[in-house]
Amino acid sequence: MTKTSNQSTYYPWVVVGLLWVVALLNYMDRQMLSTMQSNIALDIPALRNAEAFGALMAIFLWVYGISSPFSGAVADRISRKWLIVGSLGVWSGVTYAMGLCDDFHELMWLRGIMGISEALYIPSALSLIADYFTGKGRSLAIGLHMTGLYCGQALGGFGSLVASTWSWQETFHWFGIIGVAYAVILIFLLHEKSGHGTMKATASGKNARTPNKESVIRSFAVVFSTMAFWVILFFFASSSIPGWATKNWLPTLFHDNLNLSMEWAGPMATLTIAVSSFIGVMVGGPISDRWVRKNVKGRIYTSAIGLAMMIPALVFIGLAHNAWLSILAGLFFGIGYGMFDANNMPILCQFVSSRQRAMAYGFMNSLGVIMGAITTQLLGSLAESVGLGMCFALMGGILLIALALQLTLLKPKYDDKDMETEASSATNEAAETATV
Repeated sequence: MTKTSNQSTYYPWVVVGLLWVVALLNYMDRQMLSTMQSNIALDIPALRNAEAFGALMAIFLWVYGISSPFSGAVADRISRKWLIVGSLGVWSGVTYAMGLCDDFHELMWLRGIMGISEALYIPSALSLIADYFTGKGRSLAIGLHMTGLYCGQALGGFGSLVASTWSWQETFHWFGIIGVAYAVILIFLLHEKSGHGTMKATASGKNARTPNKESVIRSFAVVFSTMAFWVILFFFASSSIPGWATKNWLPTLFHDNLNLSMEWAGPMATLTIAVSSFIGVMVGGPISDRWVRKNVKGRIYTSAIGLAMMIPALVFIGLAHNAWLSILAGLFFGIGYGMFDANNMPILCQFVSSRQRAMAYGFMNSLGVIMGAITTQLLGSLAESVGLGMCFALMGGILLIALALQLTLLKPKYDDKDMETEASSATNEAAETATV
């Protein structure tokens, strides 16, 4: 029998490749505004005010963070393909429309809309990839997808250069057009995993199916009654603090500690983290996928190694005043972060059913972004009193607590929560049969 695209052995990797491009556009479109501030301010004078620009950047983070849990709940119940296509189309349309703006308030409204549309993407994409990779290759596949975010972040850093070559209006227009065109391509090439949202397999037989009618409230209750999820939520939020700090403040730290101009400090910070995170994914993904076959805690141990690498790296990033030592510490941090990042969704799969994964990751994503917004503002206020470098070093202490909780409290029984559910159902059926 001819295999469909849903059944073929290679199509899951096609999904990763298709979504990698979407991930790149996701981060690049949101990042461009920050690098083109001076270009846009020539036509919209309000952006010359630091407080106004900060509010413009913050509105995206707050709307994105608030929307993420609800977008995940939606992704658990309807086609993730159409959520991905729709969200890409909307935020790309917003990107195009930003090139038409001549008023600060118009930009504020559009950034808010972008926050909602982009929030729909990550929970949908990661849960779709997790469903296509049940066990073998899951960490590598999710990690590869996350490198699209890193690349998008790095490319977004060149927005000012592109805007200087063309104009900031044309830059927004062209990237908006590219995103809309790619959304059309996904309509034909991206496919939902069969059975998602309405049906689930039972333990009694391959062809036995039952409707999945779990309410949103019930899903919330199931996820938040699981102690393991609270632990995962804590170490994800903890890692988001230095993660967002490096995105938003590392160029400034390199500028201050190393006496570099921002023209050098910016690319040095961005590329160091992006390249090393990619290496971390390529190392941590395969290690996790192999280790979990021998030990069910293999993914947790791989993630813990990544966290452990980030702790001393943050200390040296914050306190070093030598360029080579700072770069080495940045590389060490990025590799650890990549190993950690590649295993967040796979670890979540060990404790949360496929029926609630998008919603659960939506909450994680929401808390991570909110922590990013708080951290970005807090570092700004502490930079002079405590020192930006000391703040980076102290973040290592938070990760140390997260590492201890991760290693002591997370005790999975299977590599996939659905396997545990099926095993339990099979045991109950056998017991009922024996009783009869």
